[in-house]
Amino acid sequence: MYNIQENKAIKVDAVTFSELQMLENDIEELLRCNIDMVCDEEESMLIVGRQVRNAHHGRSDLTAVDNNGNIVLIEIKRDRKNIESRKEAFEFQAIRYAASYATIEDPEDLVNKIYAPYIEKYRTEFENKSLTSTELGNRKLTEFLHVNGAEANFNKNQKVILVASEFDEQTLSAVAWLNSNGVNISCYKLIPYKINGDVYINVEKLLPLNDYHDYYVDFLEKTTALKKTGKKLSRRNLPKIDSMLEWGVVKAGDTILAKDRSEEAKLLKNGNVLINGVELSMQKWLKELYGWSSIQTYVFAIHKDSGKSLSKIREEYMNAIMENSE
Repeated sequence: MYNIQENKAIKVDAVTFSELQMLENDIEELLRCNIDMVCDEEESMLIVGRQVRNAHHGRSDLTAVDNNGNIVLIEIKRDRKNIESRKEAFEFQAIRYAASYATIEDPEDLVNKIYAPYIEKYRTEFENKSLTSTELGNRKLTEFLHVNGAEANFNKNQKVILVASEFDEQTLSAVAWLNSNGVNISCYKLIPYKINGDVYINVEKLLPLNDYHDYYVDFLEKTTALKKTGKKLSRRNLPKIDSMLEWGVVKAGDTILAKDRSEEAKLLKNGNVLINGVELSMQKWLKELYGWSSIQTYVFAIHKDSGKSLSKIREEYMNAIMENSE
């Protein structure tokens, strides 16, 4: 990272979580409240557990369910020293925990064993105080799976996310091998900086690696190559709202609805939305509205005039570009 002053680039060195006096527990809480740091606007996620103990007394850091119905295990280590000092390998520990989640039979089982105790622990963060934690957990998880069309796929697969400020080579090598053999496991690096007393964290995805075809997305003249090779656009590299505004497929002042809800907002020229005089990102607006930890923004944001989701509008525009370039 560089600080630019009068055309001079001054390097800003990263600090450590230790120097910031942040413990692993602090990073865990940060991600619990901001899991979209390691997912994005193309993914919905619902945090359902923290420090869940399995039958063999192991404790997993964070547990979630994603929009595909996968149970997601998020394991956190503060730094490389924490990874290397453990008797058990970071990735193996996570896989062992994920294997225990494979025994979850159905949503009700997840609620009873994991989600209801989580809701009870963080009860002040939830509405509907008249419901028991089990009733509320069943209602929220059922709604999440139903709205995302993931009921039939619940826990057919498990997903692992490893998070640390630095990874050792053995962990990265093992994860790369697991990826190549069909295991859904990823590594995210959190790099902290302290500038003028404020803490900034840069999030870098290390694994799995993107296919080089993913980088064609921003160059529309290359989309013919994507079509001919049968490559799909990477979720993380799909064009965002700023590109859609530039294309003219949506305009500042358009009304955006929340899918299957009555709430609406006005689209601003910077891609944010205005709700009751308050400017928010679409992700934040929709995330708070649905009460999820992260949300597929472009799926759940509906363009009022066309009645189509922003995802559908984006898809139609890009398909038209592909057809015209043939």
